[in-house]
Amino acid sequence: MIIEPRMRGFICLTAHPVGCAQNVKNQIEYVKSKGKIDGPKNVLVIGASTGFGLASRITAAYGAGAATIGVYFEKEPKEGKTASPGWYNTAAFETQAQADGLYAKSINGDAFSDEVKQQTINLIKADLGQIDLVIYSLASPVRTNPKTGVLHRSTLKPIGSVFTDKTVDFHTGVVSNVSIEPANEEEIANTVAVMGGEDWEMWMDDLKAAGVLAEGATTVAYSYIGPEVTEAVYRKGTIGRAKDHLEATAFTISDKLADIKGKAYVSVNKALVTQASSAIPVIPLYISLLYKIMKEKGIHEGCIEQMQRLFSDRLYKGGNPPVDDKGRIRVDDWEMREDVQSQIKELWKDATEETLPKIGDLAGYKHDFLNLFGFDVAGVDYQADVNEMVEMPGLQQA
Repeated sequence: MIIEPRMRGFICLTAHPVGCAQNVKNQIEYVKSKGKIDGPKNVLVIGASTGFGLASRITAAYGAGAATIGVYFEKEPKEGKTASPGWYNTAAFETQAQADGLYAKSINGDAFSDEVKQQTINLIKADLGQIDLVIYSLASPVRTNPKTGVLHRSTLKPIGSVFTDKTVDFHTGVVSNVSIEPANEEEIANTVAVMGGEDWEMWMDDLKAAGVLAEGATTVAYSYIGPEVTEAVYRKGTIGRAKDHLEATAFTISDKLADIKGKAYVSVNKALVTQASSAIPVIPLYISLLYKIMKEKGIHEGCIEQMQRLFSDRLYKGGNPPVDDKGRIRVDDWEMREDVQSQIKELWKDATEETLPKIGDLAGYKHDFLNLFGFDVAGVDYQADVNEMVEMPGLQQA
């Protein structure tokens, strides 16, 4: 079939298998071009199919030669209907990794569930024995707590007062004001339950109890802080409260891993175009300004550049990784540079529908958004007939 992007708001309903595969190939080639990393040998990536999770898996495999197990929740293809992009990404990665002699298997299911945790533990025991790195990179709007059975839904809201500021529709370029009502206590608690550190801690408890964590094992979860212009709806909003919980959980996990000399970190990463960030008002406008400035300064990074730098310059440079005053690894350091942020503050005042094409990089934003789904990828013939029925070579059945 010939596959074209079909949009509904900030979601694309289709994905292109060849485009996704080319994206993965490009990321692999980037990591290989940067040279070897004296890094992990057996890696579990929870949330492994897109974004930072996928980039982490590629970096571990092609930077450090690691065996990798990926856990994700993706929609498989049906005749005449494409899979979700994460399915095609993972299929492409596992096909290439296995062809290159690298161990790469995966589990498709609800990573919040006890069943998927146990299935993952069984696979580690059977094939790898123990793992020395656990990446936690889940991004989901909902979570069912496996202990209580309660379904929690996250919200993207400010806390305390109504938030009003500019945003942009990245499809049309229309800049408008948006107002968001503040969250109530139940919405805050639900967001923390979905996006905080509780599930990360459950994973690490189960892995440790099962004896599948190697001595000195490291675990890393991903967070974001961001600038003043986004803080009301992000870092000081419901998501920020969840990130505070996630970051506090790192210390709890580190204490629990102390007897095996293990350590938990939170890495604060750069703002990037993701399905999740596209849904947050204000963020697309901020990212379009940020991209323009960082590209002009020659310091722009995508997911793969961020993760390669995290592994090579932070996690596995020798000794303990450098952290900030709250114990966090920072690879958002270039984004948060004073010269970058001061420019954004000035441009923010002048951002309108008329000025944005000049002062921002909305084209870059749209390009990266389409790339998430395998579209607008250089070298791909989108008029060619492609097979949507792509098999997952490393998928393990429950």
